Amino acid sequence: MGYIQVLPEYGLVADPMVGLVTTAGASLGPVVERVEKLDKVADDIVNMLSGEGEFLASFPGRDQSLLYAGGVTAMWYGLAVGLFIAGIIAFGFL
Repeated sequence: MGYIQVLPEYGLVADPMVGLVTTAGASLGPVVERVEKLDKVADDIVNMLSGEGEFLASFPGRDQSLLYAGGVTAMWYGLAVGLFIAGIIAFGFL
C-alpha cells in the first residue's frame, strides 16, 4: 500500500485505499471501519424504536419480533405499576 505526497513539509499524505488525507505513517482505515460499524449499530438502535424491521444480528423472517417484544414488555411494566398504585391506595385507606 502506497501513499501519495500531498504536503511533504507538513507530513501529509493521501491514503488511496481509504481516500483520506492523513499524516505520514498513520492510516485512518481501521478508524473509518469502526465508525462505519458504529453507525450501523446506532441505526439499528434507532430503528428498534419504531418496532418495524429486524435486528442486524437476528435470523431472517423475524420482522415482527420487535413489535411483539415491545408489547409484552409494556404489558408487564403496566401491570407492575398498576399493582404498585393499587397497593398504595389499598394500604393508604387502612
